[in-house]
Amino acid sequence: MRLPLIPHPTSPHGGLTLEVEAWRAGQVLSLEYVLAGPVEMVRWPQGAARVRTDDLWQATCFEAFSRTADGYVEYNLSPSGAWAAYRFDGYREGMRALETPAPFIVTRTAPGRFVLTADVTLPDDADDAVGLAAVIQGLDGAMGYWALAHPSDKPDFHHPDSFALML
Repeated sequence: MRLPLIPHPTSPHGGLTLEVEAWRAGQVLSLEYVLAGPVEMVRWPQGAARVRTDDLWQATCFEAFSRTADGYVEYNLSPSGAWAAYRFDGYREGMRALETPAPFIVTRTAPGRFVLTADVTLPDDADDAVGLAAVIQGLDGAMGYWALAHPSDKPDFHHPDSFALML
């Protein structure tokens, strides 16, 4: 089932739509993000080595969060091929690199469509609550923040109520 991600009310969306399909098989979370509309107006990061890289959220980036027994984890998946994964002890607390295998990331483009598919390995203590989100940067530099839910007046993918999908 494809689920719509919605832009935060304060975010530009430029006529784009974003849907994501997510499914879980054991400890593997599989994701397919589909961005449709005038995708040529998106600032895409330059291709990069498929290596762990910090600060990916400062440009176009697709994200997934999963609640764990003692906090949550975050995955940043860049269209460039770079990625990051972090573990948190609580709401924006105790952030550190998550030791995990590199995710498998594939991108495809067609006129009016961009697709990012990724498989990430969840930690053993991950539960069924997942948050899905994206940062979409326009050519003008404006940042759009997309998620399943926006429970606060400012974009905040880490908010506990953003973990809106149960797998």
